[in-house]
Amino acid sequence: MGISISAAVGGKMSAQSTELLWPDGAPGALGTADEDKPTLTVFLPTVPNATKTGVIVAPGGGYVHLAMDYEGFAVARWLNERGVAAFVLTYRLGPKYHHPIELKDAQRAIRTVRANATQYGITTDHVGVMGFSAGGHLTATAGTKYDDGHAGSQDVVERQGSRPDFLILAYPVITFKPPYVHGGSKKYLLGDHPAPALVQSLSAETQVNARTPPTFIFSTTDDGTVPVMNSVLFYQALVAAKVPAEMHLFQHGAHGAGLAPANPALSIWPDLLIKWMRERGYAAPLVP
Repeated sequence: MGISISAAVGGKMSAQSTELLWPDGAPGALGTADEDKPTLTVFLPTVPNATKTGVIVAPGGGYVHLAMDYEGFAVARWLNERGVAAFVLTYRLGPKYHHPIELKDAQRAIRTVRANATQYGITTDHVGVMGFSAGGHLTATAGTKYDDGHAGSQDVVERQGSRPDFLILAYPVITFKPPYVHGGSKKYLLGDHPAPALVQSLSAETQVNARTPPTFIFSTTDDGTVPVMNSVLFYQALVAAKVPAEMHLFQHGAHGAGLAPANPALSIWPDLLIKWMRERGYAAPLVP
């Protein structure tokens, strides 16, 4: 199932393998090129994963490209350094693919990680999803549209549930309704003339309920690409549904900051995230 790789970054092994989500071909594939083959790139920590947690990372890119390095591989390495397994998702994109293909890829990623939990050194109830920008929209959608698995399937992966145990949203796209819609993400996910009911269904703030997973949100007030109200709308919906939620809004910061290592004003946000994960049992406490 796996394709072993040895991509070195800064002298460190950065990944163990890249796994096809559907080894025999993805449902709905419109070709056989790499862009038609959704994958997970597996990053396993070399330090103990004391909480047996895994995080699927969905890079952003407006549903038309993927920021694989600073919103994918760099994030996975950061998680590994803190004793958390990481899985970078390469999902199919518009304009070639539209909903529900992207959601099916995310759901399959969650099922795949759970089906291989023992191999990855994690438990099936410590599987989160972390998304940036449009990847945040995909993450929020996966957290509001899921199932408990298909018990009768001959595919062991499909027997696994697709509900994440927690969500991490970084400057996410959330709503497809004006005035806060990110037009590019909407266009490339839904096409030029989506039905109003589909727009409503894919505006994640309208889909939150009491079973939506606990969520951490980070964004910036003056984000000039995805209005900060996307984050606020989802947070408000979580609070209304009594879902545990934490949100950090910084005054300044351009969209697409990733972990923001070179921005002193924003670089604290990953520390706030790992603190939240520790408090919820998804990362090991600091050793005094």
